[in-house]
Amino acid sequence: MSESEYRRPSWDEYFMEVCNAIAKRATCDRGRSGCVIARDNQILATGYVGAPAGLPHCDDAGHQMKKTVHEDGSVTQHCVRTVHAEQNAICQAAKRGVAIDGATLYCRMTPCRVCAMLIINCGIVRVVAERKYHVGGESEDMFAQAGVALEYVHEEVQPYENQ
Repeated sequence: MSESEYRRPSWDEYFMEVCNAIAKRATCDRGRSGCVIARDNQILATGYVGAPAGLPHCDDAGHQMKKTVHEDGSVTQHCVRTVHAEQNAICQAAKRGVAIDGATLYCRMTPCRVCAMLIINCGIVRVVAERKYHVGGESEDMFAQAGVALEYVHEEVQPYENQ
């Protein structure tokens, strides 16, 4: 590519690339996810999927799967051994005393219900997800009710093992 063809990435593209690089540190092979929290075009905190500090990781000990039965009768499977990337990024900000109120959160998939509640209560105002996590869901509804903007880079559902 010649210099004249170069296109500088947008801030959203840049932070999503960083998010995907961070995901490479994840220790659950079902969904190697990463997260970036940014405000004013500056990274405030990052996180990736992994077991709580000092506890065994999925990559070493295997998955700890739980099934969730939803109101419509559908069943989804989730690994509960890990702390989600979004949760770890929020914890990193708290541990370091970094305010994330008014920030944008970048992640690989739609945040789960618990992550959505934390994101809302932290004052994050915008979520940019690379893909959807399952089809539809409570997170989208909660974000809409709370006034948190949710945008997708790609509109398809992220495929992964034991979905």
